[in-house]
Amino acid sequence: MSAPTGDNLRQTSHDYYNLQATAAKATYGKALAEIANSIKDDKERAKWTNETGRGAQALFDRYLDTKQSTVRWDAIEPPDAGLIKPMATLSHCSDDEAKELAKKLAVLKLNGGLGTSMGCVGPKSAIEVRSGETFLDLTVKQIQHLNKTTGGDVPLVLMNSFNTHEDTAKLLEKYNLGGVNFLTFNQSKFPRIVKDSLLPFPKSTTGDIEEWYPPGHGDIYHAIYNSGVLDTLIGQGKEFLFVSNVDNLGGTVQFDILKHMKESEAEYIMEVTDKTRADIKGGTLIKYFGQIKLLEVAQVPKQHVPEFQSIKKFKIFNTNNLWINLKAIKRVIDENLLKNIDIIANPKVVRGTSVIQLETAAGAAIEFFRKAHGINVPRNRFLPVKSTSDLFIIQSDLYATQHGSLIMNPNRPFPSVPIVKLGLKFKNVSDYQSRLGGKVNIIELDQLTISGDVTLGRDVVLKGTVIIVANDGCRIDIPNGSVLEDKVVTGNLRVLDH
Repeated sequence: MSAPTGDNLRQTSHDYYNLQATAAKATYGKALAEIANSIKDDKERAKWTNETGRGAQALFDRYLDTKQSTVRWDAIEPPDAGLIKPMATLSHCSDDEAKELAKKLAVLKLNGGLGTSMGCVGPKSAIEVRSGETFLDLTVKQIQHLNKTTGGDVPLVLMNSFNTHEDTAKLLEKYNLGGVNFLTFNQSKFPRIVKDSLLPFPKSTTGDIEEWYPPGHGDIYHAIYNSGVLDTLIGQGKEFLFVSNVDNLGGTVQFDILKHMKESEAEYIMEVTDKTRADIKGGTLIKYFGQIKLLEVAQVPKQHVPEFQSIKKFKIFNTNNLWINLKAIKRVIDENLLKNIDIIANPKVVRGTSVIQLETAAGAAIEFFRKAHGINVPRNRFLPVKSTSDLFIIQSDLYATQHGSLIMNPNRPFPSVPIVKLGLKFKNVSDYQSRLGGKVNIIELDQLTISGDVTLGRDVVLKGTVIIVANDGCRIDIPNGSVLEDKVVTGNLRVLDH
């Protein structure tokens, strides 16, 4: 009897995995049915089964089907020149053209996130950014100004999550000045999966909210379709949807891009921008087996992560500013093309239990749209606020606001944004605010690092590279009006009134 070959062993392993996967899918389906049975109302149970149950099952099945597959590193190529167009090469959109395009445009903000990473409660869009105005306030001002200048009726669409929809509905009540029509819908609410058993974490729909999760912003396509908002927009004569994160204050309507989209007949355009050392985790566009594709760090084999994070080979990253044809979304859903969208398994620990939540990225759908490509945009179109370090930059004198949009100070000697790293004592917004005496001048700042028990007084000026480190047991108070240029400050420094 001949010994088994490597191919035979691999086939046996593959067959065994398939048997396990088939059993896991069936067991998961039974558990979902038990959750559905916890709903007493027949109509509500049927709705949950058709939307949540089927969606969760489909995502779980695809995850098991693709779990053993990885990106083939040798098949990755840089995108062709025609797949990434510099924004500077686009033709200018005139005011008259903008007015016509505005009639066919809707703006959607991804509004499902909470402010927990910054120590806040409630929707991240409710965090105050500048002069008492929140992300949502600034967004509404942008759309009001857009409609006023174009004479259009561009609606503001919010994709909320089950975490944010109630609070967002209350926030929207205050916008009674007109000039903006709102549409809202919720992304899906799926059960987290216990890592060891591959079973849903919740046992019923009335369990702890922590047992559920929104499955990433890639759920936008099914969610807008299932909610009826897609048909509503198409019925209003809208053709184009501009999508961006609500916390990206650089994600504003750019009519040159919209004009290019119409003229090129592209169904999908992703804005990318040049990568810096601060962007090593951002997804990038690649050519994969002859097709455009978004590559995320979670999809990269571990041995190739350093290469992925290099700014030499992968020079651009996804801003998540997306331009999408509305009728194309309908076609992609109707033809079930998203059944092959890449899935990212995000590990979490909830109440001491290791769980996974299966997520998809909105940008990963680029490969399913016709004539899809990227546009390399200036960095000022990517100004996200993910931490208090980002908030520090946005709230400084580096920017002013105009009609809800951020305008960089013309006195800045170069267009790049400084790199700011604030320590753990600045992590929560409340702590951050207590450590700043007022707006900081960073017009000529290149890099700032603060660690330990540090406070900054009023009218502090920071230039070049500044490092302020208070070791354990030490405290540093930077006095009002201080000017620090290319300085390292350590030890103790306190200025007391007398």
